[in-house]
Amino acid sequence: MNQTAVVTGADRGLGLGMTKRLLNLGWHVFAGSYMTDWPELQSLAQQEPGRLVLVPLDVSSDASVEEAGKIISGHTGTVDLLINNAGISTRNFRSIHELQDDEEVLRIFNVNTVGPMRVVQALLPLMEDSDLKRLCFVSSEAGSLARSYRDNWYGYCMSKTALNRGVQGLFHELRPRGYTFRLYHPGWVKSYMSGQLSTEGELNADDAARMAVAYFTRDRYEGQGVSDEDRLVMRDWLGREWPW
Repeated sequence: MNQTAVVTGADRGLGLGMTKRLLNLGWHVFAGSYMTDWPELQSLAQQEPGRLVLVPLDVSSDASVEEAGKIISGHTGTVDLLINNAGISTRNFRSIHELQDDEEVLRIFNVNTVGPMRVVQALLPLMEDSDLKRLCFVSSEAGSLARSYRDNWYGYCMSKTALNRGVQGLFHELRPRGYTFRLYHPGWVKSYMSGQLSTEGELNADDAARMAVAYFTRDRYEGQGVSDEDRLVMRDWLGREWPW
């Protein structure tokens, strides 16, 4: 039976890599596209007619998310897997000694924290009849209060900590309804999160995507025959659990 996934922030980097990987595994994918002039995702859609549908999506906009939900519901009655990947960062306000850019910090929160909640709310009606009901969230070590090494990057770090808490709230509300959760730190990926491709990083986007999709699509177990779905954890690309 064909399964259906939605990936936000799919234009490039990790999002594009996960879209490619899901297609290779036989999934039907709705790819949230924010950068309509970016060529790679457009080219991929031409190669995968019928299995890849591009959906204009700005997760920071209520109207855009609502319209994306309508577009997806016009194609399918069921979404099995939602990957909340869209995210941004910035080099502004790296230190407390710098002038804080309030608008930039709020923009980061709107995309990284509120955006996934908008998307979940819009797509829940399409996930109710799924057997999988899997909600995935790309977070970061920056959101871990106990372990993050960062001593600045305030807007980004705060947005990921707040995202983790939001996912915790969703878990308490939706887990009893059969939803399963993946909260994930993908590692240090060479990405476009700051607006241009970073040459720094330990993982390229395709390798990071392969490991992310593997974790997002498999069941979690602590031991043989023991389900671990009733415990919310954040894990990284090597399967290690991160403290809150």
